[in-house]
Amino acid sequence: MREASYYAEQFFPERRIHYVAIADNFDSESENIMAPFQFAMNEVYLRDGSRKVKDVLRMKRSKGEYCACPPFGYKKDPRNRDRLVPDEETAPIVAQIFQRSAAGDSCIKIAQELTAAGVITPLKYRVLYRDNFSDTGAARATDCWNYTTVKRIIKNQVYLGNTLLGKTRKASIKSRKKISVPQEDWVITSNTHEPLVDQMTFDKAQANLGKGSRDYRQYDHVRKSIFGGIAVCGRCGYSLCSSGTVYKGEREKYWFLSCNHKSKRFENPCEGVSMKYADLLEVVRQDLNSLIKLSDKEISKLVNQVLEEIHDESAQKLREAKIEKARTRLNVINRTIGKLYTDNAEGKLADSRLEVMVADLEKEASGLENALEALSAPSPDDDIRSNYKRFFDLARQYTTIAVLDRDTLLTFVERIEVGPKILPDGYVRAPRKNAAYQQSVKIYYKFIGCLRLESLENFPQSRVISEQSEAI
Repeated sequence: MREASYYAEQFFPERRIHYVAIADNFDSESENIMAPFQFAMNEVYLRDGSRKVKDVLRMKRSKGEYCACPPFGYKKDPRNRDRLVPDEETAPIVAQIFQRSAAGDSCIKIAQELTAAGVITPLKYRVLYRDNFSDTGAARATDCWNYTTVKRIIKNQVYLGNTLLGKTRKASIKSRKKISVPQEDWVITSNTHEPLVDQMTFDKAQANLGKGSRDYRQYDHVRKSIFGGIAVCGRCGYSLCSSGTVYKGEREKYWFLSCNHKSKRFENPCEGVSMKYADLLEVVRQDLNSLIKLSDKEISKLVNQVLEEIHDESAQKLREAKIEKARTRLNVINRTIGKLYTDNAEGKLADSRLEVMVADLEKEASGLENALEALSAPSPDDDIRSNYKRFFDLARQYTTIAVLDRDTLLTFVERIEVGPKILPDGYVRAPRKNAAYQQSVKIYYKFIGCLRLESLENFPQSRVISEQSEAI
């Protein structure tokens, strides 16, 4: 989040926006000697207010008052908004979940049966009957129960009549990101409201939690992909998830990285991509080794090629076209926002709808402004040469990479985009086992970006799989 002073003294003047704050006696078109002190005092006021709010919440938690969104199965007491009471509609569902789990049913089985019975999900219940959601938030609600939802209910001590708060906190007063709080710092107060399950049933459900599912702890390798947060889907940009299992000791053969955003529960599902873990491991390892082996002369040639592309006339025209397109779109967005506010004032557009539409447009405008800033920024040759030097200074610390691990990957690679498989002409699926196909793999290195314009790889690979792939 930007400081207020940034908008008042830089953002607005640069865009010729006349900003006036009557209460603070501030005018962006006049000299404001006291402005820095005013902004500093406003910052102090903000932090002091945040501290006082935290103190009030801390006091309420110590008394066992529930100052958060009520969990599924409960609602706020109409006579005391800080106290929970059972929800007549959803409390029996929670009790049923605990009884089924205590009887030995797995979370997956419980979720499947609840979905088949048409039982409303917690988020759908909040959207329809309890809380006010934006259109974007409401779209996330589905009619399908899943393993995680059931598991969270079973593990929640609130159903024993205890209040458990303070599991997370905001990173700072200006951040929306929440970070986990150590368990010893959680605030637990017993017997604050009516329980939905007795202690014996709760303990049985905890003991049976996870039974009936495969214990993957004996297959540690399956759960520890080195590409987490780095490998993304080339179609939708979402992170690729590790999937697959071990069959008759063939570990690498059935281990894939795949896009889970293709699920139908998403509003705009991706068509999805997948790739064998061992194949991606080998592609990245070999590409890194090819860069490590480059001589000083070859590196110098590579840098000169990059500089020539930057200064190329056609590239410059393309850059100018992108800038013009972004500016045109920004003008359209500004006009659209103005029209939306006019329609709202005339009663043609509801406040809730206005808020969602303006937020989406402002988000798009922010992205365009960042893109314009990047496109308009100069690209000094010295900076490019410096970035390449930083990368290859790191590369010089290695002679060859025989085993690609997480630390080495994070040292060199920023992002990997995996594209869809390209099968032979006329085929939707592979015509036979181990049939040849192509797949794009774009590797974006730290400091220097993506070096290969042609990113298609041929599979199945004829090359020998690395020692790491065999050991996985």
